[in-house]
Formats: sequence, structure tokens, C-alpha cells
Amino acid sequence: MDLGLKNRRALVMGASRGLGRAIAEALVADGAKVGICAREGARLHETAEAIGAQAFAANLSEDGAGAAVVRDARAGLGGLDILVVNTGGPPAGTFDMLDDAAWRAGFESLVISAVQSIREALPGMRAQKWGRIIIVTSVSAREPIPTIVISNVMRPGLHGLINTLSKDVAADGITLNAVMPGFILTERIVETGFDQAKLIEQIPARRLGKPEEVGALAAFLASDAAAYINGQAIACDGALQRSI
Repeated sequence: MDLGLKNRRALVMGASRGLGRAIAEALVADGAKVGICAREGARLHETAEAIGAQAFAANLSEDGAGAAVVRDARAGLGGLDILVVNTGGPPAGTFDMLDDAAWRAGFESLVISAVQSIREALPGMRAQKWGRIIIVTSVSAREPIPTIVISNVMRPGLHGLINTLSKDVAADGITLNAVMPGFILTERIVETGFDQAKLIEQIPARRLGKPEEVGALAAFLASDAAAYINGQAIACDGALQRSI
């Protein structure tokens, strides 16, 4: 399916590996001009070369980094049509395991970086009367998952941002939506120490998701075909969630 993304200019954050890379690859495959950012310079440039994207180094946990990388990408790509906010997950842990510093770092990484990058991207999108903003969150934003309490708390707030802001920019041809991955087979699954066999038992599809399945959903939301989908949080989880 041709999504009509040829020559659209996109920035995908946290894209040196995992879901960010899969989303960037899906956009490149449909003809978009894509920039990717991550904090790891060597891996970032290797990924950019491998998938045909431009590399923009940024540590999104630092104040102002989200806005700065949007400016860099806009200059490097000749504008910006699509912004994919993907900052990865905060450290795993239960409430008793996490100190104030971990909570503050989680807020800076998940919430403040999203706010700053979106604020920087919006004026240009408004001026051109077209834009797509996608935030990669998690099914934990709707149904909390044990041992990732910071994610459980912060990600619902991003959904509130998406729904609220979508009302303000819809008339400008801009959409904001969240993609909620379930348990996807990435490095993150290994790093958080989840038992994959036990996870699969919980998933009606009886398997972990593939990164490219999340990439396909994000690419669709970035397309003209999805112009009337706005302010939504859409799961890609193999029917994991029980809520309506």
C-alpha cells in the first residue's frame, strides 16, 4: 500500500534500535526523507547509513535537547512534516526501589522532552497546514504493568497531552496520536528482565509482537489516509489489553 509519504520530511527520536528504528525504516520504505536521533553516536550513524536516514545526535534526557534536535532536523531535512516522539522506557522497578532522582529523570525524559520537541515542531506545521505528531507510549498507559511504575505514571499524562492538543491544531491539518506497543521483541524486553514465556502466556496472539508491526502502524498514522484520526491512543498488542 502506497501511503503517500514520498518526500515527506520526518524525524524519529530514539531510532538507533528497537521500535524507533522500525518506525524510521517504515517511513523510509514509503519514500519519506527521514532523520533519526539517539544519544549513542556510533550506533546512531551505523543505523542511519543502514536504513538510508540522516543522523542527529541528541540526549533527550537533557533539558532543551528535544527542541534542539527538532531545529537541527528541520535545517538538515529542509523542513519537518512528521515528528515521532520515542524516548524509550525509564528504568524498571517497583515503587520501593526508585528514589526521587529516578522519578525526576523519568519526567524529564518522557514528558519534558516530548513537550519541548512538539512545541518546537508546531509553528512550522501550522504554517504549512499539514503535520503529523506521533508519540510512542505503551499499553502501560492504559493498564499498568508491574515493575515499571514510572512508565505507568508518566505515559497516561502523554495521552492527556495528545488528546488536549489535538483539539487546538486539528483545523491546521495537524494530527497527534499515540501508538501503544504491547510486548514487542526488542532489546527493551531483555533489559527489563521479563520472562518471555510468561509474557506469551498472557497474550491472546500467543507471541511477542514484531517491531515492524509497530512501524507499519506509525507509518499509517503519518499518512494522508489517516488525516481524520486525531487525539487517539492506538494499541499494537496482540489483543493483550482487557479494557474497552
